[in-house]
Order: sequence, then C-alpha cells, then structure tokens
Amino acid sequence: MAKRETYARTWLKDFCYIACNELKQIFSDGGVMLIFFVAGLLYPLLYNVVYLNGILNDTPIAVVDEAACSESRRYIRELDATREVEIAYKCINMDEAERLMKERKVNGIVLFPRDFGEKIQRMETSTISVYCDMSCFLYYKNVLMSTNHVMLHEIGRIQVERYAAAGFTDIEAAQLVQGIPYEENNPYNQAFSYSIFLLSAILLVIIQQTLFYGMSLLVGTQREQNRSFASLPYHLQGHGMGRVVLGRGFAYWGLYMAIGIYIALIVPAIFGLPQRGQFWNIMALLLFFVTDCVYFSMTFSTLITKRESVFVLFLFMSPICLFLTGTSWPTTAIPGFWKVFSYIFPTTFGVQAFINMSTAGGDLSTAHDQMIALTIQTVVYFFLSTVAVYIENWIIRHKEEIEERKAALEKEIGIDFHEEDRKMIAGE
Repeated sequence: MAKRETYARTWLKDFCYIACNELKQIFSDGGVMLIFFVAGLLYPLLYNVVYLNGILNDTPIAVVDEAACSESRRYIRELDATREVEIAYKCINMDEAERLMKERKVNGIVLFPRDFGEKIQRMETSTISVYCDMSCFLYYKNVLMSTNHVMLHEIGRIQVERYAAAGFTDIEAAQLVQGIPYEENNPYNQAFSYSIFLLSAILLVIIQQTLFYGMSLLVGTQREQNRSFASLPYHLQGHGMGRVVLGRGFAYWGLYMAIGIYIALIVPAIFGLPQRGQFWNIMALLLFFVTDCVYFSMTFSTLITKRESVFVLFLFMSPICLFLTGTSWPTTAIPGFWKVFSYIFPTTFGVQAFINMSTAGGDLSTAHDQMIALTIQTVVYFFLSTVAVYIENWIIRHKEEIEERKAALEKEIGIDFHEEDRKMIAGE
C-alpha cells in the first residue's frame, strides 16, 4: 500500500514537473506566444470583422430587354423588387451591358431575347440568359438566386393564366399548378448570410491550426538548438513516457480550453452569430475536440525539424482543412481518397458537431457519431505521440552512448577524431 502511494505521489510530481516545464518553454518563446495568444485571439475577431456584413443586398445588374413585351417588363419589375439585386442600367444591346461589366459598374447581366414574349404566347419554352461576375461568389449567388425566384413565380403565374383561359376557376387552376401547397423555410440561415455559413467552420479550424503551428514551432526551435521535446529527467527514462505525454498535453490543454471557450462561445456572442446549442453541450464538445487537437498536434509536430517549416504548412494546410470539413463542399461529393484523408484531422468531425449544436440547435445526441470519432482519434494520437517520444528518447540516449564510447576510444589510443574529421572535410 505504501509503495502504491509512493508511486502515485511520484507520478503526480513528475506529471506536474513536466507540465510546468512545458509551460515555461511556451512562455519563453516569442514565436509560440505570438501564434497562441495573438493569432489565436485576434484571428477570430479579424475573420468576423471581414465578414461582418455577411449579407449582400442590391447587387447592381444590367438588363437588356430585346423583347420589349409585357411579360419581360413584368419580369424586370419583379426582379428589381427582390432583395438580392438592383437593376442599375437598362441597356439597348449586349455591347453596352458588357462595357458596363468591364467597367465594374454592374455585376451581372440579364438578357431577354427578341422572341421571349412571342414564345410565351405560342405556349412554347422561352429562355432568359444570365451572365454573372464570377470574381466574387456572392455576386453569382445573388444574381442567380433572384433570377430563379422570379422565374419560378412567373412560371406559376403563366400556368394559372393558361388554365383560366381553358375554363378552370382560379381555385382549380391554383390546385393544378401546386397540387400540394408548401412553404419555403430556411431555419438555420434564413437570410443566406455568408458569415453564418463560413465562420462556424473557421472558428474551430483556428483552434486546431494555431495549436498545431505553435507546438510545431516550439519543437522546431528545440531541434535547431540541439535540444529535444523528448529529453527526460534520468529518473523517468524507460518508464515515464505516458506521464511525459500527459504532462506536456495538459499544459497545452489548459491553455487551449481557455482559448477554445473564447473562440467558440465569446466571439460568436460578440458578433451575433447563432448560438442555439446549450452551453454545457458546447463545453463537452470543446473538451473532446481540444484534447484531440492536443495529441494530433503532438503527434505530427514530431515530424518538424526546422522552425521555418511551420510557415509553409500554415499556408498549405489551412485551406485544405477548411475544405475537408464539408461546409464549402458537400461531403457526398468529395472523392473517396480525400474523404479518407480528412479523417486525419480533428476539424473534420469537430466542425460538423459544432454546426449541429451551435447553428442547428442540436444536443450531444445529434453529434454522437462525431464525438465517437473524436474519441477514437484521441486514443490513436495519444498512442502515436507516446511512441514518438519513446523513439526520439531512445535515439538521444544511444547518441550519447556513442559519443561517450568515441571519447573513451580517443583517450585510449590518443587520436582526436574531431580533428581528424575536420581535416577530412577540409581535404587536408
């Protein structure tokens, strides 16, 4: 019993020593502090400020009405009445409209061909041509959405008029056009706000990426200075790997639980983003997600050998992680290889769970599959990070043994191997 108490006390003492030592390393590195506390705290604010006006209204467009009929004029009036677009110019021909688009005075063109009204009168299919400025996604969305909404309304009106001309009453015609009445409702993003769509994913990506880059920066710095994150006190060698990984992980976990609460709960409240989930459900998700991110970062940071490598990864990996979450592109349309590749990152599951809770107002049951995936990732990455620490520590100890044997051999035979190596390199 006494031995068990002694072991537990020693384990806790070692754990605290390793966690405090890691915190000391973090707060003594200016680059890591910059990533953790400047990027981690300012990036969420920056993204929200950039996308503060997530709704684009009254996109200026030009209309070319070659038909000049009652149907085209009615369509134009209804198009101008939509929230998404504003008819800024009515052009005589396409050349004039194209010139306005090149001058960036309009962001879209709607063309009514000469036979637009005639085909409708002959009960034939008529077409409308829409040209969009693709330099911005919101221009394309607004022009296309407003045109489609008016088109669907006009199709219903034309069908009702044709049934009425055939002798049907207004009620009968309406029932034939819309057999099952329905009401369009977008419960989670009624105004199609781009900020609500994008920022829910970006916030959790910031947690993962800043944690990974900061930890990798520290590992790269230590290796450049001929130090290692796996250098252990002598009394821990051979049997202390678990407590080393847990101790180091706890240092980052404590910092990033605080940063995660700020990013996932405080920042959305500041900018009025949806927070339909319960507080304790979000906290439970953060507990799983941050733990997973810690051991994910600890595992892959062991591959970093130079401090500069982090900045290359920063530009390369962040867009990929955001894309693979399934917010900007549906997961069903992602190729099989990339779908499997996305399972490497905690954000793939964390973002989906966060959207289910915070944006859609679900609870832990709606994020059941994602929480299980995060748990599996945490176990796998904890094991891998423990193996990585063990392997690097083994290499360090064997390098020391080789150097000691080399020094003993030099002393025994009276040859300075370092001087001999220098001469060979110099070609002497």
